[in-house]
Amino acid sequence: MFKKIYKVITILMVFAIFLAACAPKETAPSTSDGSSSEPVAAEKVTLRVLVHQNPPMVEFMEAFNKSFSDKYPNVTIDMSVVNANDLSTVTQTRLTANDIDVIDIFGFANGAQPYMKLVDKPNWQQLIEAGLLMDISDQAFVKNYDQPTIDDAGSFNGKVYAVNLGRVSYSGIYYNKDLFAANNVTVPTTWDELVTACETFTAAGTPCMTAGGKDGWPIFVGAYGLTGAIYPDQAALVEGLWTGTIKWNDAKALDMWEKMKVYAQNMMEPGASGVAGDAAPGRFASGAVAMFPGGTWYASAIEAAEPAFDWGYIPFPGSDNADDNKYLFGKYDQGWAIAANTPNKEVALNYLAEFSTPENYQAFANAVGFIPTQPSATLDTKIGAEVAPYLENFRVGYEQYWIAPKGSGQFANPWASYFKPFGTYDDAKELADKVQADLQSGLDAVK
Repeated sequence: MFKKIYKVITILMVFAIFLAACAPKETAPSTSDGSSSEPVAAEKVTLRVLVHQNPPMVEFMEAFNKSFSDKYPNVTIDMSVVNANDLSTVTQTRLTANDIDVIDIFGFANGAQPYMKLVDKPNWQQLIEAGLLMDISDQAFVKNYDQPTIDDAGSFNGKVYAVNLGRVSYSGIYYNKDLFAANNVTVPTTWDELVTACETFTAAGTPCMTAGGKDGWPIFVGAYGLTGAIYPDQAALVEGLWTGTIKWNDAKALDMWEKMKVYAQNMMEPGASGVAGDAAPGRFASGAVAMFPGGTWYASAIEAAEPAFDWGYIPFPGSDNADDNKYLFGKYDQGWAIAANTPNKEVALNYLAEFSTPENYQAFANAVGFIPTQPSATLDTKIGAEVAPYLENFRVGYEQYWIAPKGSGQFANPWASYFKPFGTYDDAKELADKVQADLQSGLDAVK
């Protein structure tokens, strides 16, 4: 009798063990926004995250990592911070060594196109082609980001490898609303209106524009909007320059150079070549000049210099056709990608899903000040309100597409800073011919 009972008990114990082994493992149920409501797995996991040095972003990520670990006690976040200039090299090294899970990656830019010859592929493209970045096309959290962002900043060959978290515009003009009102100047929407506005301010004793000419780059970056207004399709401009259907000294380009000469020599205040880049926002905020062409990143410095100062931000009206002047050009900044060979795939995906919830993403956008890439998010700042009407017309800028042919000369760029007093040229036609010749030397070298 006891033997029979013992045998039954033994069978039941074996059956129970079998059922336990066959039961599904604990996973994180997905919510509608792609996040998870429970820990991904019971075992202890260390998630290795790499980010670049950006103080507001690092501060936000430290708080986010704590909240993530509080919600998922089995997960420890090991976050490394490197300088932005070192991010690409460190990323490649750590992906190759398979000792990283989640990486901060800048928006995909300067991809090698089929019409380009003998160019070096950007790091992100090399990583994808080497099989080091995970395809996240089917992840629910990707849908939280707007489609242009997915297409422009995180996709390659029809697959999604990164979600981008923010963009900046560098093609607009800050303007002093009080000075405009006091001088009865309307906000310009065409090149002629901009010229007239500058002439009005100059006649009244107020310089039209300033920029950090001492640093050089703010002058040509300030004119990116002028180039974009004349060539709204920046990708087509790059292809045309490579294939020869567009030349930097044809009639359309010469119109650009002549306007750049006016911008550099007539619109910029005398002495702008001596203004440091970090001093220009404060000079504008002081009311010394009427306008300040530059990127959205200057807004916080303007507000810090004069909190009560009333300013606006508009696309650079570089074309005689107002419809060509409705675009903001810029670039995508930080994003997230996952190592293809991570041993912590589910936790890494859950980390990005949690970050990408509308509430967490909104908090991130507010902390860092990026123009949002989730359609449900708003930038709760003055610059956010100023750029909001133009976000549907946001376009990636020329330099995010351009790769110079090897062998090109040093002047093969559409830079307003080539003109005096910032550079050495005074004649638009002479400069146009020089820029095209320097480009042509590279095109000829790679034939």
